[in-house]
Amino acid sequence: MSYFTDWQNKGYAFFQNTNCEYFPCHSIEDSEGFNCLFCFCPLYGREDCGGTFYYLDDRLKDCSACAIPHRREVYGQMMERLRHSANKRGD
Repeated sequence: MSYFTDWQNKGYAFFQNTNCEYFPCHSIEDSEGFNCLFCFCPLYGREDCGGTFYYLDDRLKDCSACAIPHRREVYGQMMERLRHSANKRGD
């Protein structure tokens, strides 16, 4: 069961900072829907984050090919993954 179903068209689910010197930091087709809310992906530390990444030689993740957290339509999915992650830790 998803707890995050009533987020469409809500202000808290979308933020865009067009004044950012890195905007847009990833290329996506819908630049008007580019969401800066998860500027730093909250799932970065998880190996099963669901995104496109690879490890650099120093074992840091390179997520530059991943735009998943920046898509307007994935807010509910991101929140559900965060809730699931918290439950797995026992929070």
